Amino acid sequence: MWENNNKSTSIMKKISFLEKDINLRKKLIEKADDLEVLFEFLDEKHVEEDEVAKEINNFSKLLKDFELKLILNGKNDNKDAIISIHPGAGGTESQDWAEMLFRMYSMWTESKDFKFNLIDFQNGDEAGLKDCTFEIVGDFAYGLMQSEIGIHRLVRISPFDSNSRRHTSFASVSVSPSIDDEIDIDINQKDLRIDTFRSSGAGGQHVNKTDSAIRITHLPSGVVTQCQTQRSQHKNKEQAMKVLKSKLFQREMEKQIANKKELEGEKKDIGWGNQIRSYVFHPYNMIKDHRTKFEVGNIKSVMDGNIDDFIYSYLLDKMEKNK
Repeated sequence: MWENNNKSTSIMKKISFLEKDINLRKKLIEKADDLEVLFEFLDEKHVEEDEVAKEINNFSKLLKDFELKLILNGKNDNKDAIISIHPGAGGTESQDWAEMLFRMYSMWTESKDFKFNLIDFQNGDEAGLKDCTFEIVGDFAYGLMQSEIGIHRLVRISPFDSNSRRHTSFASVSVSPSIDDEIDIDINQKDLRIDTFRSSGAGGQHVNKTDSAIRITHLPSGVVTQCQTQRSQHKNKEQAMKVLKSKLFQREMEKQIANKKELEGEKKDIGWGNQIRSYVFHPYNMIKDHRTKFEVGNIKSVMDGNIDDFIYSYLLDKMEKNK
C-alpha cells in the first residue's frame, strides 16, 4: 500500500464501494422494519396516512436504487465513464443541439454528486460545440451512462432561422469505461502520432498562448483523442492517453462479444432512422426513447438533467432481453 500509491487508491475505492453497498442493504432492512411498525400504528390510528405514504415513497426510492445496483453487474458497470458528443450534419443547428446534450449530462452529473472532468471542448462556429469529451467520476457511472449511447434527435422551431421554421437535428453520444491502473493496456509508442497545437478551449489566457493542447492518433486503429483543458502539455497528454486507452479497451471488448451494443453500441450514421431517442419541442412536447418506448412530456425537466427514468427503463429492458 505504501509503496504503490495507485494500488492503494484502487483498494480504497473498492472498500468505499463495498461499504456503500453494505450500508444500502442495512438501510433497506431498517426501513422495512420501520414500515411494519408504522402500519401497526396506522391500524391503531396513532399516525396519519400521509406520514406512512411519505415513508413508503422513501423506501421505494431506496429499493429502486438497490435494484439498479443488482442490474448493473457487468464487468465494467461500476467504472467511471468517458463520454464524447459529436454533432451531426447541419452546422449551427446540430452544434447547438450537441451543447444542449452536454449541459443535460453535466446537470445530471451534479444531481448525482458525481465529479465532472472536462477533457476536450471545441466551440461551434456560431453557437454550440463541434466536439467534446468529458469524464464522469462516480459509482456505476459507466453502467448508468450506457443508456445514452447512440443518436439523439431534436425537433424544434429553430432559433437560428429568421423564418421560424421547424428543424430536425442529430447528435451522437459515445461512452467508454474509464480505465484504471488495474487494467494493463499495452500501447506501442511507435504506433502513436502526437501533435501539439494552441488551445482554443477553457483554461484561461495561458492555454491560448502556448502549444499546450495535445492530439494523439493511434495509427493502427485510427482512433484520435485530444485534450486542451489543462494548463500544461504534460497533463493534457496524460488525459488524452487515458481517453485513448479507454477507447482501445472498448474496441477490444467489442471483438469479444457477439452483440456490439453491450459496450458502445453499433456504429451508425448520425441521421434519420438511427436515433435512440427523440426530443420533440414542436408541434408538441414529448421525449421518447425508441428502444423502450418510455416517454415523458416534461421537456424542461429532462433537459435540466432529470434523465434517471430513461436510464432505469433502459436498464430494466436490457435485463429482460438478456434473460
